Amino acid sequence: MSKRLFGTTKDGKEVYAFTLTNANKMQAEVINYGCILTKLLVPDADGKIDDVVLGFDTLAPYEVNPSFFGAVIAPSANRIKDAKFTIDGVEYKVDVNDGPNNLHSHVDKGAHKQVWDYEEGNNSVKFTYEYKDKELGFPGNIKFTMTYTLTDKNELILHYNAVSDKKALINPTNHSYFNLAGAKSGKNILNHVLKLDASNYTPVVAGAIPTGEIATVKGTVMDFTNGRRVGDDIDDNFEQLVLTGGYDHNFVVDGYDKSLRHIATVTTPEAKRQMDVYSNLPGVQFYAGNFIADQDGKEGAKYTKRSALCLETQFYPDTIHNANFPSCVFGPGNDYDSETIYKF
Repeated sequence: MSKRLFGTTKDGKEVYAFTLTNANKMQAEVINYGCILTKLLVPDADGKIDDVVLGFDTLAPYEVNPSFFGAVIAPSANRIKDAKFTIDGVEYKVDVNDGPNNLHSHVDKGAHKQVWDYEEGNNSVKFTYEYKDKELGFPGNIKFTMTYTLTDKNELILHYNAVSDKKALINPTNHSYFNLAGAKSGKNILNHVLKLDASNYTPVVAGAIPTGEIATVKGTVMDFTNGRRVGDDIDDNFEQLVLTGGYDHNFVVDGYDKSLRHIATVTTPEAKRQMDVYSNLPGVQFYAGNFIADQDGKEGAKYTKRSALCLETQFYPDTIHNANFPSCVFGPGNDYDSETIYKF
């Protein structure tokens, strides 16, 4: 691992970049601002190396970053209906930032825009950040730990831990955007082939808030169980796709039992690359980049709608309001701990 100064925040804090390199010339660069994965250099079957995640060359754009490129989202990823929730009879109100709802905790003060403490390892880097009770409206003094590890099996391992002194809503994720043809290829992800180990998903209403139903994908355009092109039906008139401008839904992981299991595979004919995703979480948000704004990215790349896709492992959106969803309430004696692996 190597370390370098990446930049200085607008309020004067130094931010460092850590580059992890394995025996196969795969590299992952992460920064302690937002625990952001800024680069992921991956060889294809012929040894050609490309950066497969979207991002920026400098720090300043990450301080805006409306698409959350590469960032860790915490305390809570995804949406909370009406930006409020109740735990043990106490109501908590959080940032109203997505219509009447809450999205990704807080636009300006969420974990994705904080400078985290760091600890360097040989093939890993561990980041820590602490939120005070009700700092963003969320309960609990919560210490988050997030560790990136790169192995010689071409695995990028993301390990999350959170400890709270009271019952708290804890549901972090990583918001990396992947394009296996290369982040600066100029190609969209409509030809990417996606297989999801998910026979069900959680339908939504306007605002992308789940209805509470767990619905089968069988016989619908939501079915990726056998693997197919992302673009095959993305603009179909199916109500769920119309509501979210394309795929932006939580898929229910088959056989969830809190153990680490394979949940997804992505391949692309434009490059001889395959990404397999493993997680011990119950859901994965498949987002097809429907609302990526036209913008300049790394190394002169131009990003636009559907330039990349996200597979965000997490508890279901708005799970706090749905007793039939797996609970994301953690606290004393019940720490949050999860692992996600992106393997190439």
